Amino acid sequence: MAASQNDLNAAIAVTRFGLGARPGEIAQASHKPRDYLKDQIRSEGADLPQGDQETTAHRLVEFRAYRQTIARAKTTAAMADAAPDPAKGAQNLIRENTGGDSLARTRLATTTDAGFRERWALFWANHFTVSATKVQVATLVGPYEAEAIRPHVFGRFADLLTAAETHPAMLLYLDQAQSMGPKSQAAQAAARGALRRAQADIPPPRRGTGLNENLAREILELHTVGIDGGYSQADVTEFARALTGLSVAGPRDFDAASPVVFREIAHEPGHRTVMGARYGQAGKAQAGAILSDLAAKPQTARFVCTKIARHFVADDPPAAVVSALTSAWMASGGDLAKVAEALIDAPEAWRPDVAKFKTPYEFVISSYRALGMQPRGLGQLAILTTLGQRPFAAPSPKGWPDEAGPWISSDALVKRMQFAQAMAVAAGPNVQDPVVLARETLGAHLSARSATAIIRAESRAEAVAILLMTPEFQRR
Repeated sequence: MAASQNDLNAAIAVTRFGLGARPGEIAQASHKPRDYLKDQIRSEGADLPQGDQETTAHRLVEFRAYRQTIARAKTTAAMADAAPDPAKGAQNLIRENTGGDSLARTRLATTTDAGFRERWALFWANHFTVSATKVQVATLVGPYEAEAIRPHVFGRFADLLTAAETHPAMLLYLDQAQSMGPKSQAAQAAARGALRRAQADIPPPRRGTGLNENLAREILELHTVGIDGGYSQADVTEFARALTGLSVAGPRDFDAASPVVFREIAHEPGHRTVMGARYGQAGKAQAGAILSDLAAKPQTARFVCTKIARHFVADDPPAAVVSALTSAWMASGGDLAKVAEALIDAPEAWRPDVAKFKTPYEFVISSYRALGMQPRGLGQLAILTTLGQRPFAAPSPKGWPDEAGPWISSDALVKRMQFAQAMAVAAGPNVQDPVVLARETLGAHLSARSATAIIRAESRAEAVAILLMTPEFQRR
C-alpha cells in the first residue's frame, strides 16, 4: 500500500528538518507535521546543553592562569636544565573543557524532543564558525555557542550577527584582538618605541602589531553579503579600520564588566566608507553601524537564505525556496523566526525524495536517536574524528561543508559501516524488532528493498547495522 502524503510529511518533518527519529517521534509528528515544526520555534532561542555551563570570562581566566603556570615551568626547567612538556598540559585543559562541551552538545542532540530547533541552532553555529583548531579558542567554543548563538537563533539576524562577531571566541579566532589602527594612539606610541629600540640597537618584540583584516573579510565574505555581494578590497580595509579597538579583556582589565573591551587608543580615528556608505561615528559605534547596515542588505538576505535552503533542502537549492526565504527575511527585517516559518511552509522542502546526504555528525546523532541511546563518554565521540568531522574543529572559517561531496567517499562509507556494526552490538539483544525499528525510524521513507534486506539479515545485530546503512537512513 502506497504511503499517504501525510505519512511522508511526518517522516520528512522528523528526519529532514530534525535530527532523525527516535522511536515514536514520527507518530507524534503525523497529526500536523508543519505545526509540529513551528511549535519548536520560540523567542528564547535554542536549548542549552546540560553541563557545568562555565562562562567565557571563567574560561579566559582559567586559560591565562594555565599559561602563567607554563611560563613559570619553562623558567624553572631552564634553570634546572630540564625540558617541560607544556603541550601535554594544554591538551589536558582543552580535552577537559572542549571535550565536556562537545559531549554535552551531543547528548542534547541525541535526546531532544525538538530536533528542528536543535538543527536550526547547529546551522547558525556552523555559519558563524569558530574552531578549536586554535589552542586559545578551543576552550571558548562551548561558551560561545551558549552565549552568542543559541539565545539569538529565532531573533533578529542583526542581533545574532553582533553577538557572534563581538564574542571573545570570534575575536581571538580571527585575530581581531590584536588589531591596531595605523594612525591610532597605540600605533604612534609603538612607532616611537620602535625608534628608541632601533637607536639602542635592541631587537623588536617577537609579536608584530598592526591592522588585521581577517574579521572584516570573513564578516563580508562568509557571514553577510557573500563573496559576490559587491564589496571590494578597499571595503575590507575600511571595515577592518572601523573594527580596531574591539578586543578581549586582559589581566589589566580586572574591573571590566564584560570579557569584551573597546580600547580607544587602538582605534583608527576618522570616518570610514564601506560599500558606498559613509560612517562618521566615533569609537565602538562605528563598527556597530556598519554591522547593522550589513545585516539589512538584500545581498545578505539572499546569501544567507541560499545557505539555509542548501542545508535543509538540497545541495543545489531550489530557486523558489531561496526566494521565499529571502522575501520573508526582507519583509520582517531579518526576523529569523519568520524565516524558519517560511522554510517550513515552502512546498519544495517537502519533496519525498531524500536529497541531502548526512554529514558524519548527523549520521552519528541520528543513529543514537534511532536506537534510543546517547554517548556515555568522550571515547564514543572519537568516531566523529575518524569520519572526518572532529567536534568543534571545522578546518576553516567557512565551517563544515553542507554538500555531499566531502562525505561520500568509499573509505568514508566503510567507516560508517564499521560504526553501524559497533552501534548494533552496543544496542544489544534488547533493541526492538529491527523491522519495527526501521518503520519507527524511517516511516514512509522505508523502501520495500531495504525492508527485505533487514528481514533477511542473519542476526538482530546485522539487521540493525543494515538499517543504519540503508540509503534512506544515510540521507534525509
